[in-house]
Amino acid sequence: MPVKKLKDYLDNNKIKYVVRSHSSAYTALEVAASAHVPGKELAKTVIVKIDNKMTMVVLPASHKIDFDLLKNAIGATQIELATEDEFTRLFANCEVGTMPPFGNLYNMDVYIAALLTQGTDITFAAGSHSELLTLTYKDFEKLVQPIVIAFSEPR
Repeated sequence: MPVKKLKDYLDNNKIKYVVRSHSSAYTALEVAASAHVPGKELAKTVIVKIDNKMTMVVLPASHKIDFDLLKNAIGATQIELATEDEFTRLFANCEVGTMPPFGNLYNMDVYIAALLTQGTDITFAAGSHSELLTLTYKDFEKLVQPIVIAFSEPR
């Protein structure tokens, strides 16, 4: 079951979603393969520090962050990956590395790769190494209001 905070939020907003179980996997590409979801369609959440502020960036599992593109697009002076020690406490009910891309629930800005906005749905880990959640991108956008930027590139 998705992390309770997210499930309650979606239910309270009457958002339809599907939970999909898969065998345990720990990298975004392993999750995509295990769940039979193309890597370019599975959203992974990465926590970065943008000018020392914890921020979520969401991109296809098959991509990596182009830090220069992101930095230039938002006018930041410094962007670096956050360490697990820095963000794990913020997602206490999630298994490490499975935080859902709902920064609004964690008081974080969310930047999403433009590529992920092109599909009808968005699929992502929702607090577990063995479950994914899918909802329409339209509903995701309405709730999260992410900032759309082209900042990812294929691995």
